[in-house]
Amino acid sequence: MAHASGMTPAPGARSPAGARSPAGARSPAGARSPAGARSPDGQANPGRADPAVQASTAPEVRASVDVQALGAQLLGRWAEERRASRDLAGRPEVRGVPGLGMEEHRARVLSQLSYLVENGAIQRAFPARFGGADNHGGNIAAFEELVLADPSLQIKAGVQWGLFGSAVLHLGTAEHHEKWLPGIMSLEVPGAFAMTETGHGSDVASIATTATYDAESGEFVIDTPFRGAWKDYLGNAALHGRAAVVFAQLITRGVNHGVHAFYVPIRDGNGFLPGIGGEDDGLKGGLNGVDNGRLHFSRVRIPRTNLLNRYGDVAPDGTYSSPIASPGRRFFTMLGTLVQGRVSLDGAAVAASKAALQIAVTYANQRRQFHASSSTAEEVLLDYQRHQRRLIPRLATTYAAAFAHEELLEKFDDVFSGALDTDADRQDLETLAAALKPASTWHALDTLQECREACGGAGFLAENRLVGLRADLDVYATFEGDNNVLLQLVAKRLLADYAEEFRHLNAGVLARYVVRQAGSAALSRTGLRRLAQTVTDTGSGARAAVVLKDAATQRDLLTDRARTMVAEVAGVLRGASQLPRAQSAQLFNRHQEEIIAAAAAHAELLQWEAFTRGLERVADPGTRTVLTWLRNVFGLCLVEKHLAWYLVRGRLSAQRARTVGPYVNRLLERLRPHAQDLVDAFGYGPEHLRAPIATGAEAGRQTEALEHARRRRAAADAPAEEVPPERPRPAVPEPGPAQEPGPAQEPGPAQEPDPAQ
Repeated sequence: MAHASGMTPAPGARSPAGARSPAGARSPAGARSPAGARSPDGQANPGRADPAVQASTAPEVRASVDVQALGAQLLGRWAEERRASRDLAGRPEVRGVPGLGMEEHRARVLSQLSYLVENGAIQRAFPARFGGADNHGGNIAAFEELVLADPSLQIKAGVQWGLFGSAVLHLGTAEHHEKWLPGIMSLEVPGAFAMTETGHGSDVASIATTATYDAESGEFVIDTPFRGAWKDYLGNAALHGRAAVVFAQLITRGVNHGVHAFYVPIRDGNGFLPGIGGEDDGLKGGLNGVDNGRLHFSRVRIPRTNLLNRYGDVAPDGTYSSPIASPGRRFFTMLGTLVQGRVSLDGAAVAASKAALQIAVTYANQRRQFHASSSTAEEVLLDYQRHQRRLIPRLATTYAAAFAHEELLEKFDDVFSGALDTDADRQDLETLAAALKPASTWHALDTLQECREACGGAGFLAENRLVGLRADLDVYATFEGDNNVLLQLVAKRLLADYAEEFRHLNAGVLARYVVRQAGSAALSRTGLRRLAQTVTDTGSGARAAVVLKDAATQRDLLTDRARTMVAEVAGVLRGASQLPRAQSAQLFNRHQEEIIAAAAAHAELLQWEAFTRGLERVADPGTRTVLTWLRNVFGLCLVEKHLAWYLVRGRLSAQRARTVGPYVNRLLERLRPHAQDLVDAFGYGPEHLRAPIATGAEAGRQTEALEHARRRRAAADAPAEEVPPERPRPAVPEPGPAQEPGPAQEPGPAQEPDPAQ
């Protein structure tokens, strides 16, 4: 993960990613800082040419997009698996059907799960000895593409094989695998993942369901002692589930050893088994093809061996043992094995954003409205600056999220394949997933809503899918970890890494760091940083824009914000561990907003870095030029979004801050001709989008309208336009003394060379 603490690590100190950074290695942001790189002050350091001069002397590259090559890059390492899943998602047997009632939808999705099994679509992540492929990254890559078929299918498949099946695989042992995985894989045993309770969702450690060991019978007794302890919102629980992995407090010999997982049969062909009951959650705001429901247990007995005992076991006499002595570490290790849900939701959210933008940009390139520049032809929607502002920055963020997700997926595969599976690697994976899942799911919801509005009334029609996708993805911000809770986990890791860095510093290094921090603060507080930028820019908007488009400047600005926010939070929380529990909790709560904001800034930095690394792999010069503009839009829109922060802390001069918005608009003008190619590179065909407004139908209507207007104008009996009454001419003012040119007449940035070149 990109480093986002408040200081530069000492040589050999661990970054938040957990990997040691030797002296002279990559910077915490993830890329080498060239000698003489531009600082956030805007002062060019020795050894680096003035970027304004570089811009004017660099050879010109024709901007273009190699759609096929870019599409291949976006498919990533698991391109074959993605293509196979897209082929499946486009088939009529797998597609969602708009307008189905809840019962019909649930029945259809259940039958579609069988279709996935029959077509070999679910075995990838399971062990080869059970007919799987041990292909963890490929499994997630394929799974997330199913969101384009029907999000209900994607989620119900995720419940069956990504949660229920994965819990048995990763929390159980060989005996459990032999006994239960074949039935899970074949769908002979549909199952639920029973972790969440009505009374506890995010706070899993506090769930109230108990599993008390009875040594006399050699059984666990599963019990939900009160209504709030009922398991709730569980996919497969309302109708189809025959078994569940139930998370409960393990109690043996009078000691509570914390949350563990148990395999519990819940139904047979006649309904619920004795002691088990449940309810249907009913109609939801989306995902109504998934039979979510509640389960409750009244002293239900299961064999001792139904404990999924990879991380904790109970002997026949009731003795508890675990390879992990710390209860807290054991709990988080157990939950960490289930991280694939967050990884897959991150990818599915990116896929939904891609589809929404491909629909909206295609429509905006065909739909016309208002005679702004011609009396005979209306303007194409995407030619309007406001429409560009609505769609292209979100397109930039989607590219950033896509590149970041591919890196997350590779990290996930490294850990679960065993290639890089240390404790530090698992912590890095969990933190990376916790950072990116909120960023991508919130972005998907925002993008779907904006695309819906940008398509007007057509966007509100169910047939064009945007409203349905928006409704189905709504809960992505909640399940697999509420987004705000996940960001607090990220912040906790960043703060721990920040403290760890200080622990490794000797007195001399620490003193130099304090001096650097004090100097940086003084630069901002006294206005010297802003003055340096003003002098560098010499009052020129174009020169300021040239600095802003520089990747090193963007990296410095984003990294500085992420690091500073962590350092500020660490400062106010210093000593919290020494306070009484209630006071410590109050202190954290008082600064919760800053804690979450610091983690979100870190996620933004991760996405920018991933986008920049993705750029380095683009071979075609024209495509690289276009993607560089798009990356700059992403980075500068983040700066624009947080402009108040940069101004208040003196990181940007007023001149440079004023330049950000206009420069972004100029980049949008340059990207506008390439917008269609950029969304076409996502590679979704009509069978995936299934939106009439993305098929070219609107272009046909516009052609018909233009031809009708042409024939009407040419007709001899064409009606004449009404001539408005002539307005009175304004009085001509008396000539006065000559005036000096005012500020409005002075040349501004619009007259200067375009720095976007």
